[in-house]
Amino acid sequence: MAEERETSDFDFDRWSKMAQQDPEKFEAMRQQLINDVIEQAPLHLKQRMAGLQWQVDQIRKQANNPMVACLQISQKMWGNVLGEKGLLNALQEPKKLLSALKKEHVGKVLSFERYKSSKRV
Repeated sequence: MAEERETSDFDFDRWSKMAQQDPEKFEAMRQQLINDVIEQAPLHLKQRMAGLQWQVDQIRKQANNPMVACLQISQKMWGNVLGEKGLLNALQEPKKLLSALKKEHVGKVLSFERYKSSKRV
């Protein structure tokens, strides 16, 4: 199992073959890889990542088949990107995002619009 964790390249064919030939080993490898990624994440992200993985696991357990699980997980992902508090909204409104963080050491967000108009090449 150490071999699977040492390589950074994902070999889809190998994983697919493993899923077909030995589903239990595939599941153990999959779970180990997920745990490794969460373990290597920055401390401030670990709890969120573990929580998201738990939600994904619950969707997979409750789904009637893998395709239903895939669709539900995909819908959840897109909801987190496009939803009201999603990534897209946060990227479009960085000042609002920064103020929501409520950290003491958040710096001032500078606008570079005035520099664009004054410096012509």
